[in-house]
Amino acid sequence: MSKYLLEIGTEELPYKFIPSAINQLKTGFENFFNSNKVAYKDIKVYATPRRLAVIVDGLETQSKDEIKIVKGPIKKVAYDENGNLTKAGEGFCKKNNLTPEDLYIEDDYLHAKIVIKGKSIVELLQENVPAIVLKLQGSHFMRWGYNEEKFSRPIRWIVSLLDKDEVKIKIIDKESGNISRGHRFAQQNVIIGHPDDYVEIMRNCCVIVDQAERRQRIIDMAKQEADKLGAVPYYTDDLLEEVTFITEYPVPAVCDFDPKYLDIPEEVTVTVMAVHQRYFALYKDGKLINKFITMTNYIGDEFANIKAGNVRVIKARLDDAVFFFNEDTKKPLADYVEDLRGITFQKGMGAMYDKTQRLVKLSQHIASELGKTSSTIERTALLAKADLTTSLVFEFTELQGFIGADYARVSGEAKEVCEGIKEHYFPLNAESETAKTIEGQIVGIADKIDTIAAVFAEGKKPTGSSDPLGVRRAALGIIRTILDYDLKINLTKLINKTLALLPVQKDCAEEIREFIIQRLIIFLSDKYKRNVLESCAASSDPLVNLTDYMERVKVVSTLDNEALLESANRVIRILKEDNNNPVNPNLFVEAAEKNLFEKIKTLDENVDYKTYLELIISINPAVEKFFADVLVMDKDEKVKENRLALLTVLKKRYEHLTDFSKL
Repeated sequence: MSKYLLEIGTEELPYKFIPSAINQLKTGFENFFNSNKVAYKDIKVYATPRRLAVIVDGLETQSKDEIKIVKGPIKKVAYDENGNLTKAGEGFCKKNNLTPEDLYIEDDYLHAKIVIKGKSIVELLQENVPAIVLKLQGSHFMRWGYNEEKFSRPIRWIVSLLDKDEVKIKIIDKESGNISRGHRFAQQNVIIGHPDDYVEIMRNCCVIVDQAERRQRIIDMAKQEADKLGAVPYYTDDLLEEVTFITEYPVPAVCDFDPKYLDIPEEVTVTVMAVHQRYFALYKDGKLINKFITMTNYIGDEFANIKAGNVRVIKARLDDAVFFFNEDTKKPLADYVEDLRGITFQKGMGAMYDKTQRLVKLSQHIASELGKTSSTIERTALLAKADLTTSLVFEFTELQGFIGADYARVSGEAKEVCEGIKEHYFPLNAESETAKTIEGQIVGIADKIDTIAAVFAEGKKPTGSSDPLGVRRAALGIIRTILDYDLKINLTKLINKTLALLPVQKDCAEEIREFIIQRLIIFLSDKYKRNVLESCAASSDPLVNLTDYMERVKVVSTLDNEALLESANRVIRILKEDNNNPVNPNLFVEAAEKNLFEKIKTLDENVDYKTYLELIISINPAVEKFFADVLVMDKDEKVKENRLALLTVLKKRYEHLTDFSKL
């Protein structure tokens, strides 16, 4: 078994391209080996801003021979009356490099067994590796120099080694060798003798090629520097990924900024540091402090210029934020509501001001349904979008809601209103927290359902990867908020109410309802079987009461009774359509009919679903006895119709729990 190393050295790659390149390279090599029937043990892909590297372990040196059966012309066409090959038969032999002795007849057709000899791994690598690399896709791929081929950045060097031997390849205009390059400020010409040595050799040249190791180094070093200050570093997964892929050898530097910048909204300061400058903010005793950590891609001891440069940059950004904050807060947040008339919400759906008026009405409707009459809910709905017209949100769009909450606080609004303005955007993503305040919950649901309805009414429902205004995320946000806080909201009714308020009237309520139900099923499918989720959704509208739906799903998930499933599905199969006539006991002929009717009457739909499942299991012997003793399709039309009516009643009792036909 051998080990292969490929390293593509480049100018600095865009950090967003690198994770995709890692996956594409891994998939490309897997497909290459599998299609050529080459066995291997493992494929590792490493990446830094200046290199993409693939190490394949346990690689066979020869692909396996392949036996292939080829089919030729029919016998009477392949041979003449004397048993000699015709021109057609000879052509078949020539095309497949065969002799007459290789041929045989099967099912009256000419056949031959061809052995395709395996190729050496060196030959296969030379033929396929350049194509794998050039198939990489990403944004802003360009031609470099006089070359026709496109790539993310110019290729500067290539290493291609099978064990100790070079495997010569050429990608665009660069030929491979065994010489790599270290960190820009370290050794440049580095000889790689064997793939086993690659990771350690590069580490000695101040390049940590393993992105997982580099990421952990960033976390550990940030914590070490923060510990010296008695602080805790703040970072997100996005920030960690970005810093990981813009450094080859991360080294921390702690910088200070003027404490006066702590007076502006904390979210602004942190966003400037994390999102705009890739810094790690620092918290001490739960409060932001005027220090941050920047991860440098630097080798040396002189950090003074680096620190001064970073402080100068952040000062300029924060000075802008201070100016915008001071200008914005010269008037109360409520005065910005009127300015929403100048911001279009969506073509044909009015301005953000019109959306705000709808939020107020929808929030009133939801609050009434929940038995809430707090004025803070209406006030939150009125002010929820006001910060969109402020200068600070224009500069830091990702902080909408957070800035509105701070401006509301400065304006003297109630604490509940401030929190509601911030939280009505929650959850910010699939994993983040949902709104905790009733104001944030109600206004958030109103905002999201209005957005969904507007998109569908405009005929722009999401298809494939297209998701106008993030309606999938909006639907998930509604679902999570309702389930997290057991809110008794009739979403089907709310959809109709929302559509009625839109300036463009379109009957798309059923489309929206199905869309949200599908998001619900997808959201829950990690925890529950899909057939259970679909069966419970089919028996009664889950959007009328999501809590009730969840209770049914939990109970049906425990169902393990083949006899009940068989009986329920037999009832469904017999009933082509429901017979809603009242059951007439006087038309019962068999004792099993009367017995089943009496058993059905014992099913109390007011009990909890666990008990209800036990009840329908307990009457199943009566159902089985009915089918054993009774011919449903009796010759007497009245008797037959009465039996169908009885089964319809039983079917509806089953449907109180779920649609058994989907289980």
